[in-house]
Amino acid sequence: MNIEKRVTELVEEKIAEMPHLFLVDVKMQPNGKLIILVDGDNGAGIADCAAISRHVGFHLEEENVIENAYNLEVSSPGIDTPLKLKRQYAKNIGRNLSIKTDDGAKREGTLLAVNEDAIQVAETIKEKGKKAEIVENTIPFDKITETKVLISFK
Repeated sequence: MNIEKRVTELVEEKIAEMPHLFLVDVKMQPNGKLIILVDGDNGAGIADCAAISRHVGFHLEEENVIENAYNLEVSSPGIDTPLKLKRQYAKNIGRNLSIKTDDGAKREGTLLAVNEDAIQVAETIKEKGKKAEIVENTIPFDKITETKVLISFK
């Protein structure tokens, strides 16, 4: 039985009662650490993570899915975790992003909008000897290899 697949089913079952949440990732690491990343349109709180942990832990024990000792960790993705889902992009509209594209380019800009196929960003383009210009660009999801939210401490 595929552990990650079963855990994904269990999380989906639990968050059906919590529509503000969504599953980002499930990873079973070789060291026995089972990591579940959940996020919410307004973040995921400790109580949300605890409820998911209890639900998943209970069913994993009852079904004896994992034979070896394991450590279950439920959390929201850290700020350095790349965005994976369109729903994560939507909750970050207005924030600055660092975007890597499949041609090796690294771009930065403010996320303006998200649709089914692409994101729209306002990038500051500075050419030598000219004033910086803000240009709105559309970047298709299929060209993006990684996106991270940039945090400003100003």
